[in-house]
Amino acid sequence: MIKALIVFLLLFSVALCAQKNSVFQLSTKKAKTTQFANGWISLDDGWKFKAGDNADWAKPGFDDSSWQSINLFNNFYDVAEIPKGSIAWFRLRLITDSTLFNRQLVMRIYQAGASEVYLDGKLIHKLGVVSTNSDSINYYSPNMKPLSFPLVYSTEQVLAIRFLNLPPPYPIYSNKNIFLQAWITNVDNATEDNIIKYYKTFGSRINIGIGVGTILCFLYFSFFIFFPAQKINLYFSLCNFFFACTLVLYSIDLETHGPHFTINTALNICSGLYLVLLLYCTYQIFNKKKGWIYWSLFLLQIVSVLLEFFIAFDLNTYLTIIVLADILRISMLSLRNNKSGAWIILVVAAIDLIYSALSILSNLAIINIPNIQSYLPFALLVAPVGLAIYLGYAFGLTSQSLRLKLTEVEQLSVEKQQILSAQNETLEKQVMERTSALNQSLENLKSTQSQLIQSEKMASLGELTAGIAHEIQNPLNFINNFSEVNNELIEEIDNENDVGEIKLLAKDIKQNSEKILFHGKRADAIVKGMLQHSRSSSGQKEPTDINALTDEYLRLAYHGLRAKDKSFNATLQTDYEKSIETINIIPQDIGRVVLNLITNAFYVVAEKCKLGIEGYEPTVSVSTKQTKDVVSIAVKDNGNGITQKVLEKIFQPFFTTKPTGEGTGLGLSLAYDIVKAHGGELKVETKEGQGSTFFIQLPV
Repeated sequence: MIKALIVFLLLFSVALCAQKNSVFQLSTKKAKTTQFANGWISLDDGWKFKAGDNADWAKPGFDDSSWQSINLFNNFYDVAEIPKGSIAWFRLRLITDSTLFNRQLVMRIYQAGASEVYLDGKLIHKLGVVSTNSDSINYYSPNMKPLSFPLVYSTEQVLAIRFLNLPPPYPIYSNKNIFLQAWITNVDNATEDNIIKYYKTFGSRINIGIGVGTILCFLYFSFFIFFPAQKINLYFSLCNFFFACTLVLYSIDLETHGPHFTINTALNICSGLYLVLLLYCTYQIFNKKKGWIYWSLFLLQIVSVLLEFFIAFDLNTYLTIIVLADILRISMLSLRNNKSGAWIILVVAAIDLIYSALSILSNLAIINIPNIQSYLPFALLVAPVGLAIYLGYAFGLTSQSLRLKLTEVEQLSVEKQQILSAQNETLEKQVMERTSALNQSLENLKSTQSQLIQSEKMASLGELTAGIAHEIQNPLNFINNFSEVNNELIEEIDNENDVGEIKLLAKDIKQNSEKILFHGKRADAIVKGMLQHSRSSSGQKEPTDINALTDEYLRLAYHGLRAKDKSFNATLQTDYEKSIETINIIPQDIGRVVLNLITNAFYVVAEKCKLGIEGYEPTVSVSTKQTKDVVSIAVKDNGNGITQKVLEKIFQPFFTTKPTGEGTGLGLSLAYDIVKAHGGELKVETKEGQGSTFFIQLPV
């Protein structure tokens, strides 16, 4: 019994010691100070893990004695027992000591995957989505975000993490080991540690760079808009655009909690385009030919983007140094050749080159420069600002050159002033002499023009007079005939004794008198129309029935042509839209236009008729139509049409296709001016061999 009791006590003490040793003691004595963090306690030792998934594993009373022990910071990166892409649980028993009494604690977790954090079986944080369904999994990394951690002082508690390792698919050939770390500190340290200050400083500097880059982008683009010949300003604008995009992507990357591959790829593309354009602008401003170095760097920029999918290696950083070195080389050569402003680009390239070299050496731990990466936005900003300084310097040189040339021009102008004054006097005399001669020529031209216009009017009056003479003959014949009949009826009355018969004869005389009156008024209207056409236009518009006007001039033109040539016959077709109301026009002027177009139509069908074409029937069609606020008069013929060469000159004054002596070439020119004066248009449609159609379009 005594031996058994001794063995029991030994085993019990060992168990107590083992249980005591498995509890993680939270104490400020364990707080670590690193490059970025002050006073953070790393939860590294005392963890146990098991692959699989069971909700009971979060409960504090669960027996995890059979689970495997693990140190998160030492031997967690390549654990074969945790398959990639599978769920695993981690448990840690912990207790706080007096150094953390009444202090509010926060947690910071770094992970490559998704997790759920439990404290004593209660879910306190959900970082992403942990699921057995691959479509529902959501990667999330809190980065430097502090998370609440409600521990109870001097009480043993269980911290459990349900974790799903989710390595990104790209790059393909890279270290995709499991990554999970947990840190604890108080609230004061969490908000004031170096990493928070670093990201705040870095973010504010990025915002400054974005603002400057955007302003310069719009500035250079404005220069290009106003001076499009200076294409270098467009390249400057694009260079600053991709510079601003690079910094924007840096800012987005700081706030990204998911996979960074897409953003990093876009960032490398934008920074690559920025570097290529920066190098291209350097070649352009110094008039250097782009050789194998430029095209090799251009190709390497493309290769660096493609390499993002295969290896986790930042080739773009080293390409930046090569690009800056080439810019330094070009500026040194240009400075040697006395190129203006080469020293500005030389200084800019040297500053950026020195910073890039120091940054790489610091990353490789060869030298130690605290927070050198936080100056990256300012380092990137050096080149765009340098381009702006160079542009201002170049504008200054151009302005100075222009001022010198202006001074030279002023000196030359003083010397030439006397010569110009003498020449001006001579020119004034010559101008006066020639002006006098031109005035005389102008008076002669006006007189000739008036005579030609009057000749054209008389020609149209002649055409109209012939038609009127034919038209007036009909009512005169009626008047004569009915007068003779009345005379005979009166003689019968004298010899008639029957009162009833006398009344019948008187009634016939009255009817004949009415017909005589009607045809007399008709003759009077024809004469008035002739007088209206012959006299000068009053210029006053009056409501006019366009259908009646058109029909009257159609008949007058036809009878006028028939009066000159009895053998001429043509088919007349009319189509007048009856709904057209009266419109305000100068009837004499529009009548001349209609008469001219119809006379020309009769002329061309008569000319074609002389060719003796078998089956040809000369036809002239006149129609009216109203569409919206426009009344159109169309005069169509089936003559030979108008050639394209003639069509271009048809409305020019003095141009005519008629033989010498038969036309002045002013008919269509005057018609065009009359229609334009009415606010309308005179148009023509023609097809060679088939005829033409002239359109008079007048506003209602």
